[in-house]
Amino acid sequence: MPRSKAEILADLQKAVETWDFKMSEKVAHEAMEAKIPPLDAIEKGLGKGMMTLSDRFDRAEVYLPQILAASLAMQKAMDVFKPAMKVGEISSKGKIVIATVEGDIHEIGKNVVSALLVGSGYTVYDLGRDVPIEKFIETAEENDADVVGASALMTTTLLGQRDIVERLKEEGLRAKTIFGGAPCNQHWVSEIGGDAYGENASEAIDKISKLIEKK
Repeated sequence: MPRSKAEILADLQKAVETWDFKMSEKVAHEAMEAKIPPLDAIEKGLGKGMMTLSDRFDRAEVYLPQILAASLAMQKAMDVFKPAMKVGEISSKGKIVIATVEGDIHEIGKNVVSALLVGSGYTVYDLGRDVPIEKFIETAEENDADVVGASALMTTTLLGQRDIVERLKEEGLRAKTIFGGAPCNQHWVSEIGGDAYGENASEAIDKISKLIEKK
């Protein structure tokens, strides 16, 4: 007897939450056979799994390797759905430039946000760590980025976030900004004219989504 839509969506969510890429691919094929709309499968199955993992990461229940594996599991399922989707349905949710600012070599938190963004359907330009301000600006301009995100884990590198805001304005770029990192807070982001502060990974994803909606 064929399984219900709810059961299939629950297993897509579970496949991501358990970073099981074989299961995600298998259940994605099952969803196609059951004629479940791909967007439903992504939003109500895979996407819910990614957000659950984001919350678990913030509670230190899972770590970066699990987040990366979950992103792969989601991508395997997406590869199954893409041929059945219309062009407009598979377009990116938005283009994000993300990196750790120059002088800062810490990137675990940034890597988690990057993986979650990719898994959630965004186009991500992850520039890595210790990235010069001009590289942020060049990449944002070349790719018409919607959002520029920068992490700073040391008080000495916080000023790089302010410089990003100033350079974006100087270049007349319309990209929104989001900042995070241990010494960063809402007061600092407001003071430098940034658009959003992400205290943790799940909040960063939510804030980025809202920034793009407002554009």
